[in-house]
Amino acid sequence: MTISNRAGDNDGKATPAAKLWLKAIELTSRIDATPDRLLADLIDDWAARSPAQPALLSDRESLDYRELAGRIRRYARWAMAERIAAGDCVGLLMPNRPDYLAAWLGLSRAGVVVALINSNLVGASLAHCIDVSGAGHLIVAAELRDAFERAVPHLARLPKLLLQGGEAGGLATAVAGYDDGPLSPAERRVVTLDDRALMIFTSGTTGLPKAANVSHRRVLTWARWFEGLMEATAADRLYDCLPLCHSVGGVVAPCSMLAAGASVVIADKFSASRFWQDIARWDCSIVQYIGELGRYLLQSPPSAAERAHRLRLACGNGLRGDIWEAVETRFGIPRILEFYAATEGNFSLYNVEGKRGAIGRVPPFLKHRFPAAIIRLGADGAPLRSADGWCELCGPDEPGEAIGRIGASEERGGRFEGYTDAADTERKILRDVFAPGDAWFRTGDLMRLDRAGYFYFVDRIGDTFRWKGENVATAEVDAALLACPGIVDAVSYGVMIPGADGRAGMAAIAIDDRFDIAALHQHLAGRLPPYAQPVLIRIRDRLDLTDTFKLKRSELVRDGFDPATVGDRLFYRDAAGMTYRRLDAESFAAIVAGRLRL
Repeated sequence: MTISNRAGDNDGKATPAAKLWLKAIELTSRIDATPDRLLADLIDDWAARSPAQPALLSDRESLDYRELAGRIRRYARWAMAERIAAGDCVGLLMPNRPDYLAAWLGLSRAGVVVALINSNLVGASLAHCIDVSGAGHLIVAAELRDAFERAVPHLARLPKLLLQGGEAGGLATAVAGYDDGPLSPAERRVVTLDDRALMIFTSGTTGLPKAANVSHRRVLTWARWFEGLMEATAADRLYDCLPLCHSVGGVVAPCSMLAAGASVVIADKFSASRFWQDIARWDCSIVQYIGELGRYLLQSPPSAAERAHRLRLACGNGLRGDIWEAVETRFGIPRILEFYAATEGNFSLYNVEGKRGAIGRVPPFLKHRFPAAIIRLGADGAPLRSADGWCELCGPDEPGEAIGRIGASEERGGRFEGYTDAADTERKILRDVFAPGDAWFRTGDLMRLDRAGYFYFVDRIGDTFRWKGENVATAEVDAALLACPGIVDAVSYGVMIPGADGRAGMAAIAIDDRFDIAALHQHLAGRLPPYAQPVLIRIRDRLDLTDTFKLKRSELVRDGFDPATVGDRLFYRDAAGMTYRRLDAESFAAIVAGRLRL
């Protein structure tokens, strides 16, 4: 194939990277030609073509394409029989399993909006997500019923509970009672690409999780785009140990394979000790990762299993440059496809060329379709503007905030679907950036751009930090801390730990006589998911305020957690012992050396 020099070498022939870009463009360009054709329709096609081909595999259950298509139709028929109207919301609170995907694909096929709720959430955080979704019905796995019941006192309104598994006559029995054959024209509701399919929760930069809108177009675009970039075929098997409630683990990874007629292996969760055995046992050719996954695997003892695989590709985001080569060489992975994207974002980056440490680039022939820029910020985090009022672009390798131009509604690229809350949506839009009336999406991420056009991630902007692959909102952590008896003031933040990805959660607290450090772990475990619970605690007589009565975080971040330089009492979380222990010189040295993992 020969193409323009803009997408290839000087002789006009496409480079290997350009071929991948062009394949992704070819697949996604077909989407708008049939605006009522959804991802479930692609699964129907594969069910007719290769009914016995494995679709979703797991130790719990496995579904071939005929079975998956049939279960999707059953969920759609159940929703319509229950008179759940198109546009109504059903919440999904379920751990990783094949039925998770069948449920939201079937419900969304009937025009129902499905809220994918993080199964790690507890208490007020869980109630907040249920309330924000506006779900009238909530599908809850039997093993999560207790978590839901503990959230009930915090709910503004109680949805109808639909228990999945664990008892006769539950939702599984009801759904199984419906026909699994193709939907007749009379049964098919009018659902188009522009209709909302999902709500996926994201921490954003402040406060409790926000519900991002995800249309059917977005689902199908993600699926076909990654299908092209990964060169997925029906012969592939992808190993997915990431949460299905997230956009990468629950949409990008499985849906790209289902669009290609390939297979997805769904693990309950990531386990470093069984990771390579699983990949070999299931004969996987692709693995989906997040950056921390690579570091955990490198810290595991070497084993023969880590190279006894047929992986051809690892696809994901957050793989840092300092471990990139080690992951490639130790585990024998031929190709790494690193990318950058946000659930609600309107642009993404792909490191198709495999440049170590980069999160991607926008090739020259696609810059018109995916306009992105990096702008300068002031000390307060606000964009700097020149004398004529326009935002200022950063120079080569100068860190700034990455932004993506929001296109008109009729444009394929640059769409920003926003959140369920209009005020949250508006806060993410920067207006009059380079021209009157233009609008750009604020990523909230600091990046730098080198002279070759590659983007590099620097850090998150604002109070949110990233730990164990999750965004942690300090406002939510602060609220949980302040609810603990004896804590009179609290401020949380992220601190760097040598050799660890992201920032570890640390909290400075001021206390009175009621406080009991022994009770803190249990208190937080009932209010925050494990990744959001502070791993380091600093107890102070009082917390300092700015002139505008805001708690000072930056100075605390700079102080770190070295007991030799921090005069306050310090504690670290012992997750195994479910308690906080005193941090001394010995335990500090063990943390820094990687012998004591937080």
